[in-house]
Amino acid sequence: KDIEYIVSYHYNLDEITRFSSSLGKFVGYTEFGVKQADHFNSQASYLAGLRAQKETYCKPSIDVD
Repeated sequence: KDIEYIVSYHYNLDEITRFSSSLGKFVGYTEFGVKQADHFNSQASYLAGLRAQKETYCKPSIDVD
């Protein structure tokens, strides 16, 4: 509950789009990023894989740190 898995895409140091496990989808921050977020959000299998990363990658690593 206290952790969040985030994938951010940047161009010229500006964040254009981000996936957040708490939202479960991509959000665009620029005009191009909104188009990219719509494209990524339309791919159900890609989103399911990213949502699973919190369980498979983040939670086992909590005790390590």
